[in-house]
Amino acid sequence: MTRALFIIDVQNDFTEGGALGVDGGAAVAQGITDYLTTHRDAYSLVVASRDWHSGENDNGGHFAVDAEPDFVTTWPPHCVAGTPGAEYHPALDTSGVDVHIRKGQGKPAYSIYDGTDDEGASIGELLGTHGITDVDVVGIATDYCVRASALDALEHGQHVRVLTDLIAGVAVGSSEAALAELGHAGAVITSSNESDGAAR
Repeated sequence: MTRALFIIDVQNDFTEGGALGVDGGAAVAQGITDYLTTHRDAYSLVVASRDWHSGENDNGGHFAVDAEPDFVTTWPPHCVAGTPGAEYHPALDTSGVDVHIRKGQGKPAYSIYDGTDDEGASIGELLGTHGITDVDVVGIATDYCVRASALDALEHGQHVRVLTDLIAGVAVGSSEAALAELGHAGAVITSSNESDGAAR
């Protein structure tokens, strides 16, 4: 088995009521938990990422400090390391997660490939160690970190599926555009029901 599941940024600050909460975020957290309950054996590796930003600075311009955020490249403070907003949403059961990736940490970071695990290993190194060839991507937000992570996985030679019933985006238009871009780049846009957790 050579398939991994990427769970992208299912954190309190990205779900309803958070600093950058998206509609449907809590439902995605619960949906991923339910999916893993029945499909954990389909994956040889389950990886969850979190934004883990510094509270001491603007994180390389990622946090808007001296001006209003543009919500494209600058954002309100969110997912500051060690705060409740940076924690996984409580509906996400992480007991089946093998590796936890932290990204940001003083600089802008959207893709899971921008982070490292607790030992400093990159996701690329981890996938190589485990012989992963196929990746399923779920999480938040469709039009930002899910998009960036899936594009990077494609660039690294992975066969990528995005499970559309287990993602949530900031806006409908940009989320639709992100999925179209990913499909054009070679990702399979499907749902967890259609995928059934099985490799192509």
